[in-house]
Amino acid sequence: MAIYTENRPWGQFAVLDEGQGYKVKRVTVMPGKRLSYQYHNYRHEHWIVVEGTVTITLDGKELTLQAGDYINIPIKAHHRMGNNTAIPMSLIEIQRGSRVDEDDIVRLEDDFGRE
Repeated sequence: MAIYTENRPWGQFAVLDEGQGYKVKRVTVMPGKRLSYQYHNYRHEHWIVVEGTVTITLDGKELTLQAGDYINIPIKAHHRMGNNTAIPMSLIEIQRGSRVDEDDIVRLEDDFGRE
């Protein structure tokens, strides 16, 4: 059961667990949507795809992952996830670092005009 859920223009995330220096989320991206191209100064992330297919941009390189695949996103790596398919995509995101809050998002590009 989620601690809390937030809707976003690209889909939603649910925080499943959090504590000192970590947070676990289920991120769902709707068809044709993508998150901002961004980086984090204080945390790294580990993503495990649980449903669908995700297109990932990591430091300018594009990758495609399917359910069961995983990837590590280092601190300060420029990254984005997107869904180029006709069905929702979900992954589990594990954040680790000295800050694991939404304030540690530096957006480089955004489809929704967010800074």
